[in-house]
Amino acid sequence: MDPAGPEPTGRIEVRGLTKHFGSFTAVDHLDLDVAPGRITGFLGPNGAGKTTTLRMLLGLVRPTAGTATIDGRRYADIPNPLTVVGSALEATNFHPGRTGRNHLRVQAAASGVSDKRVDELLELVGIPAAARKRAGGYSMGMRQRLGLAAAMLGDPHVLILDEPANGLDPEGIRWLRGFLRHLADEGRTLLISSHMLSEVEQTVDDVVIIANGRRVAQGTVEELRGEPTAFVRTSDPDRLTAALQQRGLRVAPKGSGLQVTTEDLAVVGDIAHASDVAIHELRSEQTHLEELFFNLTETEGDRNRLTGATSARAGGSPDLPPPTLPPPSGPPVDPSVIAAPPADAKETGR
Repeated sequence: MDPAGPEPTGRIEVRGLTKHFGSFTAVDHLDLDVAPGRITGFLGPNGAGKTTTLRMLLGLVRPTAGTATIDGRRYADIPNPLTVVGSALEATNFHPGRTGRNHLRVQAAASGVSDKRVDELLELVGIPAAARKRAGGYSMGMRQRLGLAAAMLGDPHVLILDEPANGLDPEGIRWLRGFLRHLADEGRTLLISSHMLSEVEQTVDDVVIIANGRRVAQGTVEELRGEPTAFVRTSDPDRLTAALQQRGLRVAPKGSGLQVTTEDLAVVGDIAHASDVAIHELRSEQTHLEELFFNLTETEGDRNRLTGATSARAGGSPDLPPPTLPPPSGPPVDPSVIAAPPADAKETGR
């Protein structure tokens, strides 16, 4: 048997994870799974326990009870963890007097990663021009890019990122979305904590939602959204309901109209026409992640805090060919193919 154990897959498993700070329970018997080859969004209102959970997963905080493992191992038991797990939890966690490049070089030297890899990653995340400037003068967006480069130093198969899109301009967010997707397509495991619900909905495959330290939902975006429905308002709801049900559609009253479980508005219109029922309004409905989040986490305070935080989003899909990230000893990256757009000096947290 290979003494190093089985080939790593990057699966994250959390079982019964609990953390008490005195009489305060930050995380309460939390269970969750994060699969390789997928992007998992880790969502919750402020104070829900997201950061504490990530810090326990990375061995920075000792759990009161339960386990948090990567490939069945605690972070502390992983040999050379930089090559297994990359993380970026604090965009401001850089020495202000050290250049961005030197910050990466210090981390790289401690793990046997070459300076060549450092320069490749600075190009990749779009800050080569700022690499020799002191990090204390970086904008929020530039610090986010530097944090992503630091997370990728060891070419890890697991990435744990806290609010990676904060401070990026729309072009940077588009690039980040495509970059994360390519990493997942390579089979890597990505766990992304964020409060930017609209952006998360465009980026992730799976979602874990927690509130008060407990998991309240986990599943794919499609599963959590539920079935698509149509809303129809008519002068004769009883007659239309009977006609729709006769065709095998599920119908329920909703407000001033009816909710029909279908995504095909034409079917509803055709049935109404055949039944000689006038339609006053007909539209498709889809539960969005933001609405689901608020329904599950409930409190008005959470709604107010998060509503203003969902405006930083970018439209469309990135027109970028998939990047290829070499291992630390591999061939150089071609920045003309995969590099992020250069960081705009005006990038700020929005």
